[in-house]
Amino acid sequence: MPTLMLPQHDGRLMPFNTAAPRAAAPQSNQPFNRIAFAAPHVVAQPLASIDPWAGCALDWDATIAIRCKLWAQGLGVAEAIDAAQRGLGLDWPTSLELIGRAIDASKAYPDARLFAGCGTDQIGDLPRVTVAEVLEAYEAQAEAIEKRGGRLIIMASRELADCARSPDHYGLVYDRLLSQVREPVIIQWLDEIFDPAQSGYWGCEHLDEALDVALGVLNRNAARIDGVRLSLPDRAAEAAVRDRLTPGIRLYTGDEVDFVDRIEGDASGHAEALLGIFDAAAPVASAALGALASGDNGVYRRMLEPVQALARHLYSPPARYGTTGVVLLAWLNGDQDHFVMVGGQQSARHLIHLAEVFRLADAAGLLHDPDLACARMTSLLATQGVT
Repeated sequence: MPTLMLPQHDGRLMPFNTAAPRAAAPQSNQPFNRIAFAAPHVVAQPLASIDPWAGCALDWDATIAIRCKLWAQGLGVAEAIDAAQRGLGLDWPTSLELIGRAIDASKAYPDARLFAGCGTDQIGDLPRVTVAEVLEAYEAQAEAIEKRGGRLIIMASRELADCARSPDHYGLVYDRLLSQVREPVIIQWLDEIFDPAQSGYWGCEHLDEALDVALGVLNRNAARIDGVRLSLPDRAAEAAVRDRLTPGIRLYTGDEVDFVDRIEGDASGHAEALLGIFDAAAPVASAALGALASGDNGVYRRMLEPVQALARHLYSPPARYGTTGVVLLAWLNGDQDHFVMVGGQQSARHLIHLAEVFRLADAAGLLHDPDLACARMTSLLATQGVT
């Protein structure tokens, strides 16, 4: 198997021997007993003549091909949210075009699941914004997505966090918006772990108080809510929240670093999945979920625990840059022709971090062609003077 020189945590170069690629997991005919969404990245267009930090241009064919691979593996697509760099280079006009193209592509896949991110990011960097303006921004995005036939993921709003002065302001915005939606939505709230600009969301500084407010909004609007995507401190906290939800509201784990136990669940219940890591690990995730549905929890865990180890590294603080490693893996595996991201985010992680991504992906069986992966990783290191 191919070998390359990778930097260690102390900066020394050491040879790394890749493992033999695993045989492709057979597509399970067993329907999943969990709902599983991947939140896929977007593929930048590196030849676009734009400001690489402020502009946004996508390779549409490569971007949509990634979504098609996910649907073919039985996974749903959570479109144009944080994992797609929403708010970190992916702007609202491009997001809306992406959503429309993805909706069109999904029609080729029977029973394809697709929800799309609805936020307030078109407001931009205004010096002052009001709660009413935030609500108008939400409504405009919701209308545009639903007009194209999309279902909504209502994302937490940086702008609302900036202007709201009490829990009542959050209730006003969410109640009004939810009263207008055509189909049940997913509410997403990942708090400041993934976005420091959302500190104090729901008008509360403490998690317990914020959950009280959020659960109030969710439960009184239960008929209009498919589920809620949360990233909570531990499995016990997640179970406690699940128990307080009105029956019929699903809890989707958005915890990229601790999802194996939560999806597996126990006698008290389980979480559904909405994860960025499933973009990078789609074949393994699909096979593992098939094993879980067949009752083979041991195979499920053996397949997904190495993926979780990779995810813990990818989404190590600052977690909002986790997509950088996902895009690296897409390039290493030949799903795109370059390691360039919108907003220049390929520079958000250092080489030693990326070298560890390579090692952990190899251990998880996610390097599909080790020769290609080694050649591309070696070229990346060379551009940084590491030879």
